[in-house]
Order: sequence, then structure tokens, then C-alpha cells
Amino acid sequence: MDNSPNVKTRSPWSWIPTLYFGQGIPFVMVNMVSVVMYKAMGISNADIALYTSWLNLPWVIKPLWSPLVDIFGTKRTWILSMQFLIGAALAGLALTIPAEGFFQWSLAILWLVAFSSATHDIAADGFYMLGLQEHQQAAFVGVRSTAFRLAMIIGQGALVYAAGELKVYAGSVAAAWSLTFFIVAAVFLLLFVYHRFILPVPASDTASLSDSGFLPVMSEFGNTFVLFLRKEQIGRILAFLLLYRFAEAQLLKIAPPFMMDARADGGLALATSEIGKLYGGVGVVFLLIGGLLGGYAISKKGLKFWIWPMVMAINIPDAVYLFLSYIQPEHWLPMYISVAVEQLGYGFGFTAYMLFMVMVSEGTHKTAHYALCTGLMALGVMVPGMFSGFLQEWLGYQHFFLWVMIATLPSFLVAAWVTIDPEFGKKKN
Repeated sequence: MDNSPNVKTRSPWSWIPTLYFGQGIPFVMVNMVSVVMYKAMGISNADIALYTSWLNLPWVIKPLWSPLVDIFGTKRTWILSMQFLIGAALAGLALTIPAEGFFQWSLAILWLVAFSSATHDIAADGFYMLGLQEHQQAAFVGVRSTAFRLAMIIGQGALVYAAGELKVYAGSVAAAWSLTFFIVAAVFLLLFVYHRFILPVPASDTASLSDSGFLPVMSEFGNTFVLFLRKEQIGRILAFLLLYRFAEAQLLKIAPPFMMDARADGGLALATSEIGKLYGGVGVVFLLIGGLLGGYAISKKGLKFWIWPMVMAINIPDAVYLFLSYIQPEHWLPMYISVAVEQLGYGFGFTAYMLFMVMVSEGTHKTAHYALCTGLMALGVMVPGMFSGFLQEWLGYQHFFLWVMIATLPSFLVAAWVTIDPEFGKKKN
């Protein structure tokens, strides 16, 4: 970070938590809250899974337009522009929900939110490195992660719960969700105003076009793809990135509809507000605990030591949904315990995936290669999610969750196939 007198500086505490909270809110609204909203509005599981999975596409392909954020304008300008656009789009989404043809209109606006959010991610991560000195970048990694997780808790928990409770006052499901999205839009526009005055102005935050020109920047960008594809064992790396979450990606789209569907249809008949408490409360808390335990474990013994326990942790607890689909408990306790176990295992097992991406990205163009890995991760979630709804409607919940357990096999196979440095991830003295 440039500390020259002509640069406006701010305490990192004044902008990092809010910046990454702002990064998390549109992500959780597009990828998770939309699933619950569409189910509450009566959309079929097949359509929910297919179309909300397509909404992952901007995060899959965001490395393709990341050079544009460098070439045109400053990171700060991109951040502010995207925050204003997201806030305005969410307000537009709130207006479409009570209208006829809301499904098509809402999907179009969610596409806009998704592309804006992915662009915001690129700019925010770049600005993080420009706005902080190196020692601060390391110190605030936990802060940005916590702020993003807080957005997940509020999105999956408080907002979904609010949408369920507001139905009593709004008079209909559509009006309740419309009001909820108006609240989110207002919060996001307030974030835009706050960051307009609070974000620092690093001297190094300039457009690359003014420094290097268009062709050199694009040539260097193309070179990052070539170097990534030339990595040793690239086939095994791609297989791991695309298949490690094969079963979990299908479960992700069907678990909330299963909880909300009528018992006669094989579901558990939970209200929208109860989904908010279940996934946004208990679920996220145990997800965080699992992630913290995973990070601590790898720091002690390394990724290679923990890869098999983590593969089992992310896959075997999926069986709780098979259990719930057969017994269909009426009491809340088995549901809460099941979701807690599954999310704890997912948080613990997902740590291996995150560290694998870091390991693969080591070397030249580390940041760009990590962005490519995250794009492949999003693709590995998007494609299985697209057909999960059709499978569930064809098989029914019980047989679908049985299929999910069979679908965990590719995760075990790719874990056995990849080569991992025994020392990677282990904390050095």
C-alpha cells in the first residue's frame, strides 16, 4: 500500500469487514436463498435445480473477463459501480416477484446480480492486495473470511426466516419475499454509499491500459492459461477439481426443497422460517466449526495425512438425508442433528478442497491460477446441480438420496488418484 501523503488511507477495520460482507450477500442470495424462494413460490424441483445451477456460470467463467477489470478503470471504481448495480438489481427483483411471469423476470435479474457479483469479487480481491501492506494482507485473511461467512448466516438464516415471518404481515408469500429483497437492496445501496467515502485510494490502483497497453496485458493473461494447462498431472488435477464435490453438488440443490415439501410428497413439511433457523442457524454454525477444525488439523499433519478423513467427512454424512427421507420425523430434533452432522462434515471435508486449490496454484501467476481453480470448482457444482432436480423428480426423495450416496464414489476415486506433497499445509516451525 502506498503511504505517500497524497493517498487517502483508512484503517483496514473500517472497510475490509464491510467489503467482504458485501461480497458474500449477493453470492448467498443468488445461489442459496433463491432456491428457498422459488420452492416457496411453487416452482418445481427440476426447474429450481436447473435454472439456479445456471446462475453459477458467472463464477465459473469470471477468469475470462478478469483482465478487463485490470485494463479499464480502477479496482475502487469497479467495486463501487458493481455495488450500486447489485443494489439496484435487487430492488428490481423485489418488484418482479409479485408480477406475472415472475420466474422468467427474476431469473434474468438474478443473472445480472450474479455477473455483477462475480465482477465485484475480482475487483475486491485485487483491491485487497493494493489497499494493504503485505503483513496486513496475512493478518486480515481471517477477517475477510469471517465477514463472508457472516453474510451466509444472515442470508440463509435471518433473511429466509424474515421472509417466512413477513408472510403474516404482507398477506402472501410473494409480497413477503418482495419486501425481503427490498430490505436487502436498501442495505446494499447503503454499503455503496458507505464505501464511496470510506474505501482508501491507493496510488497503485490504476488502470493497466494506461501503464502497459491492451495487447501486452491480454498476452500475459493468455499465458496464464497455457502455464496452468502445462502443470504436471493436469488431468488428475482437473478430475479432482471437477469431481470432489460431485455428490454434495447434487444434494445442495435438493436438500432445502426436501425439507419444505409436503409429507405426502416425501418431504418434511417445514415452513420457510424454519428453514432459515435450520440452515442459517445450526447449519452455518457447524459449517464454521468444521472449517476451523479442518484448518487446524491440516496445519498439524499436512493435507496428505488428512485427505482420506476429509473425503469421508464430506461424503458419508450425506447419508443423514437418506435416513430422514425414510423416517420423516415430525419432531425437530432429528432434523437439526442431521443437518448439524452433515454441515460439520462438509466444513471439515471442504478444507481439503480449498488447500488443494492453493497447492495447485503455487508458482508463477499464483493469483490467476487460483482464480482458475475457483472457476473449475464452480463448474463442478453447476453441472451436477443442473440435473439433480430431474433425477429427484424421477426417483423420488428416498431413491434420490440413495443415488447421492452412490455418487460419492468419484470423490474417493479422484482423491486416490492425485499426488499430494506430504509437507504441504503443515505448519513450519
